[in-house]
Amino acid sequence: MGKGNKKMWLGIVVFIILVFMFVVYFFYPSGVWHTKGKGISLSIREVPRGVIRADKVPKTFVVSPDSKRYAYLAKRGDKWLVVVDGEESKEYDMSPVGLIFSADSHRVAYGSIRGGMQFVVVDGVEGKEYDGIGEPGVIFSPDSRRVAYSAGRGDKMFVVVDGEEGKEYDGIGEPGVIFSPDSHRVAYLAKRGDKMFVVVDGVEGKEYDGIGEPGVIFSPDSRRVAYWAMRGDKWFIVVDGEEGKEYDGFGDLIFSPDSRRVAYSTGRGDKMFVVIDGEEGKEYDEIMEGSPIFSADSRRVAYSAKRGGKWFVVVDGEEGKEYDGIGAGSLIFSPDSRRVMYSAGRGNKRFVVVDGEESKGYDGIGAGSLIFSPDSRRVAYSAKRGDKWVVVVDGVEGKEYDGIGAGSLIFSPDSRRVAYSAKRGGKWVVVVDGVEGKEYGVVLTGSNLVFDSPTHLHTLAGRGNEVFLLEIDIVEK
Repeated sequence: MGKGNKKMWLGIVVFIILVFMFVVYFFYPSGVWHTKGKGISLSIREVPRGVIRADKVPKTFVVSPDSKRYAYLAKRGDKWLVVVDGEESKEYDMSPVGLIFSADSHRVAYGSIRGGMQFVVVDGVEGKEYDGIGEPGVIFSPDSRRVAYSAGRGDKMFVVVDGEEGKEYDGIGEPGVIFSPDSHRVAYLAKRGDKMFVVVDGVEGKEYDGIGEPGVIFSPDSRRVAYWAMRGDKWFIVVDGEEGKEYDGFGDLIFSPDSRRVAYSTGRGDKMFVVIDGEEGKEYDEIMEGSPIFSADSRRVAYSAKRGGKWFVVVDGEEGKEYDGIGAGSLIFSPDSRRVMYSAGRGNKRFVVVDGEESKGYDGIGAGSLIFSPDSRRVAYSAKRGDKWVVVVDGVEGKEYDGIGAGSLIFSPDSRRVAYSAKRGGKWVVVVDGVEGKEYGVVLTGSNLVFDSPTHLHTLAGRGNEVFLLEIDIVEK
């Protein structure tokens, strides 16, 4: 081949390479980064999800349940708007409130004001104007198909479900409208004069002097209804219309996962106890908020109790070891219902108790970080030593970081992998089995790590004013 032909072919090759680089740089929607570690490597693809406006309102970010979408409030001059995945809404006179995504993450809703009148906006469509929209604003049903909220006209309030106004009352109590788990039924608290009552599927219940928090609860199968009610200075539960025994106070009220059993905490005088299926348990000085809990198979019950300044866990009626404190909301059963885990403290040390066995002591245990693997065999949590945080998996500590993302710790569906977000020196990384991904300025608040399969997960992260959906593949070596 002559020199001229060689130069020609060389030029063609160079031209092809340059064209390829141009296409990748300007047209390919994401960059791909690879990081390696012992046993696995991570392939991270960045999918652009919009740019954050400079006039965003701090602390208004809302992330969809699937951690793929985001929304926030912004202000332009004296007008307000909502930005969803980088797309701007109409302008409003006052700050929109109650910005939420539906459970399936496809829909967005919020309340707003124009000209002194309030209305809800669902999927960009404005609803009817009212004198007021009640707290907590618009809600979606669990199946994401239905929309409800309470509204006011003059001195009367009513609920609006799927655009249809209900009966007028003197007030609608918090927490507003409640959908059943199957999305078919609707309940709320209503007020007439100085009396309160529950309305379920449009049918008014008996009037009482008060209804206790959290208002109406449906059973998991959506067939049963329960709530706390007050007559005079006494409290009692009402389950399926039947009143229970009277007590001096009220506490947490729950149905079992199979919907057959009912448990609650309550009190008499200066003592508290748990009632399970109508049977009163032992009296204690205090029952921790968030107690009792049922196991997944509905057979077991556990709660945290206090006696003489010491806290302990009661499982199936058996008292555990005493501690100076039990982590609020830390008590959990494993998915197979056989194991129990919680955080506890003694002196200035905090540790995790799994099946009665104490872990190593730390300066702190991450709130809400305790998790079992799906197969119930493994455990993980975040812990603090000095000013550093580590993730502990099956008793083994990972690398030290300046922080661990709240609620980010997760096992893969097959229980093999552990992932979380971590912060070091102002930068955030995704960590899978100890292997770190690329650094970002932030993992969006409220964005969790989500496993789509045992080898793929995603989350939302930001760099500068750009937001990216991170698609992360786990590759075994």
